[in-house]
This record gives sequence, C-alpha cells and structure tokens, in this order.
Amino acid sequence: MNKFKKSLLTALIFAGLNLTAHSEKFQLPPSDVDLVGMVRQVPAPHEKTLYEIGREYGVGYDAMKNANPNVDMQLPNPDGSDVKVLVPTRYILPNNVPRDGIVINLPEMRLYYFPPDKQSVYVFAVGIGREDWASPVGVHKITAKTPNPTWTPPASIRAEHAAKGDILPAVVPAGPDNPLGLFAMRLSAQGYLLHGTDKPDGVGMRVSHGCIRMYPEGIEELFQMATVGTKVTIIKQEMKIGMYGDELYLEYHPPISEDNISPETAMHRAIERVHQEAAKHGWTVEEDLIRAVVNEASGMPVAVSYSTGVNAPAGNSPMQENAPINQPNETIPKLESADDGENLAHTELP
Repeated sequence: MNKFKKSLLTALIFAGLNLTAHSEKFQLPPSDVDLVGMVRQVPAPHEKTLYEIGREYGVGYDAMKNANPNVDMQLPNPDGSDVKVLVPTRYILPNNVPRDGIVINLPEMRLYYFPPDKQSVYVFAVGIGREDWASPVGVHKITAKTPNPTWTPPASIRAEHAAKGDILPAVVPAGPDNPLGLFAMRLSAQGYLLHGTDKPDGVGMRVSHGCIRMYPEGIEELFQMATVGTKVTIIKQEMKIGMYGDELYLEYHPPISEDNISPETAMHRAIERVHQEAAKHGWTVEEDLIRAVVNEASGMPVAVSYSTGVNAPAGNSPMQENAPINQPNETIPKLESADDGENLAHTELP
C-alpha cells in the first residue's frame, strides 16, 4: 500500500471521535477497511472508578474490565499515583452484516448505528439480557418511539422482584427513576425495547430481562437519529476479523455463556478462520498471537498476520496509545421533535 493511501486510511479510521459520553462517531471507512477508532491509554484519577472512566468515553462495564484485567474496577488508582488504564475504543465493524441501520453484537455488548447517509457510523455501549432472559437474535425493526415512557412490569417480573422483597407497582410512572429511562424504542420482536435506564452502571453487562439498555445520554442521542422503521439486526459474533492496510486483525470477546462454546472450540474456530482470511491475500499468520487474543478475550483488535516475506509488523499492539485524531467530529443537529409511539405498556422487559 502506498504512503498516500495509508495516510488517507489512517485519517478515516481515527477521524471524528467525539468524547461527549454519548457515542463515538466515525467516518465510515472504505469497503476494504474494517477498523475504526483507537485504543486509548488515559490517566486514572484517584477518585474515579474504572466504570466511571469508561462511561466518559461511552464504554461499558465489561469492556473496561476485559481491557484492564489486572485493575481494580472500584479503585483503579488507590494511592493517587501515576496510573493509566486502557479505554478500548478501537473496533472491528461487525462481519458479514450490511452496514445499515442498527447492528447490535451481543458478545461485545455494543451497538453500531449506520445512518442513511452511508457516510458514518456511531458506536454505543449497551447492556443485554441475562442468561435466563436472552436478547432476541435476528432482524427486527423499530416500530414505535416514546419519550418519557411509563412501564407496566409483566407478572413474571413482578413475581421475581416480590421474591426478593421488592414489591413493584402495577405501573411505574415516567421519570428519572423509571427502569426504562427517559426514552424507549419498541422493537418488532414482541415485548423487547431499546431504552435508557435508571441504573447506568449496568450498561455493558448482562443484567436486563432481554431488552437492550443504553446509557441515558446514549439513548437520547440514538432516539433523535433512528426513525420508526429503522432495521435492527441483533447478532452473536464473539470473534470479528477485519482488514486495515496490509494486515489482518482479530478481535475476540467472551462468548455468550449459554452457547456453551468450549475454549478448545473457540480456539479452533479462530485459528481456522484467520488462516482462511489470510490465505486470500497470501499473508503469513502469527498463530501464537491468535491464541493469545482468544485466551485473553480483551475485546481489542490485534494484528495477527503480515505480508509474506515481510517481518512481523511492530507497534500494532492495542496496549499502545494510538495516533491523535486527524479530523474534527461533525456536529450532529438535534431534532426538534421525535416520532411519538404508542404508550409502552404490557410486556416491556427492562
């Protein structure tokens, strides 16, 4: 790849990151590039938890934990020393899925929004369904949008809470203490929503009754952009492979537990798939790196191949702080109003 093209790709990949804790917005890269963003190494203030640091960048709980396995989530910097932590904000875009509408990848607990302009992609952290309340895989769509929703908890959820001594009302009124948050979007999968939350520390974890939870600031932003009829594709890709320049990258997340993917099966699948992709380009695979990526399941992309006859590239570890942003983020206009859907009641599962 010539220097000009690689510089252009770098500009596109690192362009447009907006640290508003709403979402990260990137220019959509060329079709032969699958990576966006960069991994950051940032100071850990003495008074902040690792979760709080992640939220500043729109990153969820488990993503921060997996990227910093030896760091205490509650006290990443207990003595106020010069401690830095990783913020995993470099992503391989979902594989073999149209870059259209909303794509939610359950293992990485991340939502990608591809607006109709086909020029950009927004990335949000999400919380997903627990093992006994799995989020619905498949292709759905947004059928209604409601600001300030009320919540009518189903009998099963009221019984679950009652067993713990927590008596839920028949209807939870709208407001900041509502489990649906201040914005909700109904999915065509009956009973499931994309919504905010009154417990944002659960974003990036498996804590819901099947719905997709978002940070309050994240759902507000997505609510303004996504319209009724927007396609919502929910997938399970614990392993993603992506191209950048002359290298193949692998990103691996802990699989969904109820899928019962053994470590041996996970390793076999990753090695086989990386070999297949690398062979298409005549590249050599760093198999030890593949094994390390799968074993660590840090959720950060790592280069695992290089061109035949060329020494393995240095400096591509996600443990390093990457280059600065090359282009400013576009300002996203706030809509004056949003589509108002029907009152969200009956079967919503927050």
